[in-house]
Amino acid sequence: QVQLVESGGGSVQAGGSLRLSCSAFGYITSSMCMGWFRQAPGKEREKVARIHRGSGNTDYADSVKGRFTISQDNAKVFLQMNSLKPEDTAMYYCAATYARNCEVAPRFWGQGTQVTVSS
Repeated sequence: QVQLVESGGGSVQAGGSLRLSCSAFGYITSSMCMGWFRQAPGKEREKVARIHRGSGNTDYADSVKGRFTISQDNAKVFLQMNSLKPEDTAMYYCAATYARNCEVAPRFWGQGTQVTVSS
């Protein structure tokens, strides 16, 4: 089992930056994919960025490429969000799963942290 705890959300004006953190607790291995998803009101949950702990390979949604950067350090994963836009407003969830790559759907979820970007 894995528990995920997010922090770092908040409110920011368009063009600003935020850094989300996710701490993972439990059985953490190199054969895991961790990442961030988001869900805006009335919309489906979507992938933002994922990183494989063993290979370091990353994958981003097209809408955030060049603006967001995912990274990891020990049992933590971070999401640096720059040049934020109002459409980035959503609840952001940390997610993880045991897998050889990040093509597998997440199994574990955090409680979420709210990001609000005003114009």
